[in-house]
Amino acid sequence: MDVPTWVWFATVGGIVVLFALDLVIVDRKPHAIGIAEASRWVVFYFACAAVFGLGVWLFASGDFAVQFLAGYLIEYSLSVDNLFIFVIIMAAFGVPAVHQHRVLLIGIVLALIMRGLFIAAGAVLISNFSWVFYLFGALLIYVGWQQIRQRNQDVEFRENIPLRALRKLVPVTNEFHGTKLMVKRDGKWWTTPMLVVMIAIGSADLVFALDSIPAVFGLTKEPFLVFTVNAFALMGLRQLYFLIGGLLNKLVYLPIGLGVILGFIGVKLVLEALHENSLPFLNGGRSLESVPTVGIGLSLGVIVGVLLVTTIASMLKVRMVRQRAGRRPPIVDEQVGAGRPEIVR
Repeated sequence: MDVPTWVWFATVGGIVVLFALDLVIVDRKPHAIGIAEASRWVVFYFACAAVFGLGVWLFASGDFAVQFLAGYLIEYSLSVDNLFIFVIIMAAFGVPAVHQHRVLLIGIVLALIMRGLFIAAGAVLISNFSWVFYLFGALLIYVGWQQIRQRNQDVEFRENIPLRALRKLVPVTNEFHGTKLMVKRDGKWWTTPMLVVMIAIGSADLVFALDSIPAVFGLTKEPFLVFTVNAFALMGLRQLYFLIGGLLNKLVYLPIGLGVILGFIGVKLVLEALHENSLPFLNGGRSLESVPTVGIGLSLGVIVGVLLVTTIASMLKVRMVRQRAGRRPPIVDEQVGAGRPEIVR
């Protein structure tokens, strides 16, 4: 895929404009984001991704457009998993509802910058060392298995190295000061929790990118598509946080579905690496052309199918739990006096 430099600049410029537009419109008057407002923004960013995909189809090829669609679906789905840790971080720092949008916006901008560097490094490795796909494939299979195995474990937030380093360099106030990142007290600069939580969001997202970016590289080898897939997924992620934040616990089978998808893409990468083998100790450094590969069409079908099955199964599971809970007799508190018994809900 031949992408001129001006197209790269135009794309990055367009993404910056979208972020600035979001910041100006929503944060002009800080407020808690409601479901209706979040829904409109989610639809808007879906439409932006669709228009971009259509542009890829018109100016590049239908195959690249399918690669973008498949990458967008897997990246967006894996990003939904990030929302769990985002919710925990917001609660851990006690971020006021009126400032949560700005925290997510700046945190995700930091995450996108770091992801861009990670994508560039990955593209260089792939172009020079084809055996990297063996590592990517093994990583995805391992992460997919861990995702399934640890699906019922509670997620805890622990401050990582960047946050601990920040606390050692600059003292942090105990309370928020509006949207200020730093304040001056008695001639000394203090960091507010606003800056700390932004860094926490950005660095936590980068950890998740260690599996999502190799997964997208498993669907397309084009750095331009990998970057734009990540950008559009992250842009829609913050509004999705406000839209389905309360529904995350209902997606009980989502970790299993994501684990299956990661494992599938990992196997796909290993098969492609074997098909184009260059390791000297394997078949004399010659490619194994008899090894089958997985096409982008089948990959897209598997991704969509697994996501549909896990979503529907999750909804049915939640409904069954509610029905069983509704059939249970009420719990009567016998400690209440001689009057009517009190029903404990």
